[in-house]
Amino acid sequence: MTADGVRVEAAYEPGAGGPAVVLAHGFSGSLDRPALRRAAAVFARHAAVVTFSFRGHGRSGGRSTVGDREVLDLAAAVRWARSLGHRRVVTVGFSMGGSVVLRHGGLYVPGPIPEHAGRTEAHADAVVSVSSPARWFYRGTAPMRRLHWAVTRPAGRVVTRLGLRTRVHGAEWDPVPLPPVAAVGRIAPRPLLIVHGDRDAYFPLDHPRSLAAAAGASTELWIERGFGHAEAAAGVGLLERIARWAVR
Repeated sequence: MTADGVRVEAAYEPGAGGPAVVLAHGFSGSLDRPALRRAAAVFARHAAVVTFSFRGHGRSGGRSTVGDREVLDLAAAVRWARSLGHRRVVTVGFSMGGSVVLRHGGLYVPGPIPEHAGRTEAHADAVVSVSSPARWFYRGTAPMRRLHWAVTRPAGRVVTRLGLRTRVHGAEWDPVPLPPVAAVGRIAPRPLLIVHGDRDAYFPLDHPRSLAAAAGASTELWIERGFGHAEAAAGVGLLERIARWAVR
């Protein structure tokens, strides 16, 4: 159950034990989609794995806010991982999930900080963001123009619900949430890995580069040759490298 009362479906795989990795899928994904299951299988070789479906996706309740209140979904999943006994939790997000792990990392911080009282148990100890946008409302590529139509127009939301099995909230953001590029600087000194493909059809390379420039010295940036977008394009080799980084 999230802090705002949305029930979120989640699954736990003990895997290799030790730390836990929480995987956050991209828009229109869910915990039972093949791409996320493939990623979970790779990460389970190195750590315990929590997968979940964001609100409006899969069998979770609510409707998608496309990266805004999804931070509460991720916080609930991290809190669950800690309740299962894992003292170190790493978040790994793809596309929309990549933006969510960055915002979550900036908003949920360890330590007794008054403005985050009650949230410390939901913080990540390290963050991996794959194929994330740096800023909101980007329409510079054809796939992003199609996505904006799908989530902002009534007809688009019908198509998204019927064709992609994703339920999108019709209200505009109010207020506009903290953009990823403004959140990354709050993650340090915790480790942060930003991964992006040079063949990403959604977000060009200025997105990961601006994220890395805004982040702290504990950040690594991997620009992957031949890699496309998010979990669907991530091969086993790349996932293995990310998993090794996450549990080091």
